[in-house]
Amino acid sequence: MLKVGVFGVGHLGKFHLNNWKEIEGVKLVGFFDPNNDNANQVVEEYGLKRFMDEDKLMDACDIIDVITPTDHHFSVCMQAIRKGKHVFVEKPLANTIQEGRDIVNIVREANVKVQVGHVERFNPAFLALKDMNLNPMFIEVHRLAQFNPRGTEVSVILDLMIHDIDIILSLVKSDVKHISASGVAVMTDTPDIANVRIEFNNGCVANLTSSRISMKKMRKMRLFQPNSYIGIDFLEKKTEIIKLKQPEDTNVFSFDIETHNGKKTIAIANPVISPQNAIKLELQSFVDSIVNNTATVVSEIDGFLAMEVAHQILEKINSTSILV
Repeated sequence: MLKVGVFGVGHLGKFHLNNWKEIEGVKLVGFFDPNNDNANQVVEEYGLKRFMDEDKLMDACDIIDVITPTDHHFSVCMQAIRKGKHVFVEKPLANTIQEGRDIVNIVREANVKVQVGHVERFNPAFLALKDMNLNPMFIEVHRLAQFNPRGTEVSVILDLMIHDIDIILSLVKSDVKHISASGVAVMTDTPDIANVRIEFNNGCVANLTSSRISMKKMRKMRLFQPNSYIGIDFLEKKTEIIKLKQPEDTNVFSFDIETHNGKKTIAIANPVISPQNAIKLELQSFVDSIVNNTATVVSEIDGFLAMEVAHQILEKINSTSILV
């Protein structure tokens, strides 16, 4: 039985508590949170022990789940890793590049598992493509959210766009060549809306727009590659594939079009999306990696690479940003 301790039981922390309770082979030992309102609510609703000493909670656990504000990720992760504990940490991995690099370096020596909470990797709409050969050469992303003070201790890049940065880096097997970016701080002291263009050495280009001051919600990614287009709606949990029909393509809607190269048959498919809980899936996968001694789906290195690109974007924005 793996014992779990949770650091931070705010809005997202409660989602984690609910899901840890449903995962076999783990036991919630307790939590640490300096916010008395959060802590009292969790004690009352979950009957979970509140620890007032971080060390004592870590010493009682095998897994530390870090859902604190970003500026506390580094201290909690380093303390847990030094104690030989496995760590699940919410995105972004850390607050600064140096902190992220230090976490990566200590994990190499500690023989523990670390997973970063890039939950969109476990979104059912994205998982529906796991058997498809994805080799995008152009990517377009829109991630829009209504304003919520929660999470505004970091920019929209580290709050929202980093989800898509991680997905893109997992798909494009090439180094970043050039980044162009612009952003505007509207409601906070950091960019609340941003548009970014990432160019890769293999020729792929990704255009990303993220906003946390939108009137509507949207989380869409469009992938364009030779002979096919893939649309992913992370919010509505829908996936669409449009491609040139192959002999093995059956049970799909298709139609013929005339091109300058002659007649082509276009196939449209909507993969079946399994109604799955992405947070539970990511926590379950972390437990599986510990039990089976396998690599985590989103490692500390993955988290650092996404964070590194995010900070490069912020550097570009800071040199040209407009403050309203």
